[in-house]
Amino acid sequence: MSRWGAVVTGVGVVAPGGIGREAYWDALTSGRTATRGITLFDPAGFRSRIAAEVDFDPVAAGLSPEEVARMDRSAQFAVVAGREALADAGLEPDRVPPERMGVSVGSAVGCTMRLEDEYVVASGAGARWEVDPGAASEHLYRALVPSTLAVELAWTAGAEGPAAVVSTGCTSGLDAVAHGVRLICEGSADVVIAGATDAPISPITVACFDAIGATSRNNADAGTASRPFDRDRDGFVLGEGAAVLVLESRRHAARRGAHAYADIVGFAQRSNAFHMTGLKPDGLDMAEAIKAAMRRAGVTPEMIGYVNAHGSGTVQNDRHETAAIKASLGRAAYGVPVSSIKSMIGHSLGAIGALEVAACALAVEYDVVPPTANLRHPDPALDLDYVPVTARKNVNDVVLSVGSGFGGFQSAMLLARPGLTGGE
Repeated sequence: MSRWGAVVTGVGVVAPGGIGREAYWDALTSGRTATRGITLFDPAGFRSRIAAEVDFDPVAAGLSPEEVARMDRSAQFAVVAGREALADAGLEPDRVPPERMGVSVGSAVGCTMRLEDEYVVASGAGARWEVDPGAASEHLYRALVPSTLAVELAWTAGAEGPAAVVSTGCTSGLDAVAHGVRLICEGSADVVIAGATDAPISPITVACFDAIGATSRNNADAGTASRPFDRDRDGFVLGEGAAVLVLESRRHAARRGAHAYADIVGFAQRSNAFHMTGLKPDGLDMAEAIKAAMRRAGVTPEMIGYVNAHGSGTVQNDRHETAAIKASLGRAAYGVPVSSIKSMIGHSLGAIGALEVAACALAVEYDVVPPTANLRHPDPALDLDYVPVTARKNVNDVVLSVGSGFGGFQSAMLLARPGLTGGE
């Protein structure tokens, strides 16, 4: 395998169905769904009135009143997940030169909830075309500027090295983690706090997806509405959350005797230059990203033990992704388990890629494949092993995670059991 990469030594999660790494993994492996009717605002009148919400009390999660007042919900998620990841890694920030610690955080829609709330106040709930800036809070600027998310994580970790926000739609989480690995590989940092966060369950976001008909209308059965690969699926279910990883160079982690969950050994991104929301049914764009990631990692199709699918629950995505897996893995595609955790935690836009990488790292650690919940009526057009309903024990020496985003973004990442890479 390639010497490219970095090890995951800490995992922090804020997710629907479970706050904290252990609660998250328990929810996934139990096949529990966290989708329900929206409670964060009154969804009456919307086409899709369901989501996967996080039961989140910021004060109970350890945030001070000043932090709660300052931060959008997405930033709160990121900070709480970041603190857990740092504690899990046993990383004492004062032991790492601050200039050798970086931050890479992904988000598709930034501080949407706070920005929408501020607009409602400044516009008189939309009654005034010209808004009153004096009515807005002192924190409006923080809501407007996406860099706020990287700032808050950097302050949390005491990181003074490179810091960036990556926003590539629904692949933002995968791409932000990959950017963190690149910072380590190029020598710009020894440790990177990397992940993604989004809290998009707000009227403006729900209205946008209503307009294009992308989300599920199964309001009467919210708990089973997210149905990737199922014959009866009717769109994705919006979610929210964050996952933050501590990434370290292999040498740095070994020097301090850190536990490593997994080694990130390959990544590639492609774009289809085709359509803002549409996908080509042949899946060759995603297939090329997968093949490029395998070349970088020195991995063959037969080595892959599990594919963590994008699995959004739309017909075009499920068929596109199935075609991509077959085009990239060949005959080996029929022997590898494939599952979508969006069936349980919904689709949290930019955050989901990081949540999926966290799940993949835990899958390598525990040799378990999370199920595709709610998959009870397989689509006859799909012919891979989608791990329906129940988690499965499996040897996960190498795991592939893929993502697909509006605008044509296609990303693929490979994680491996530590010690398989031969890297330093």
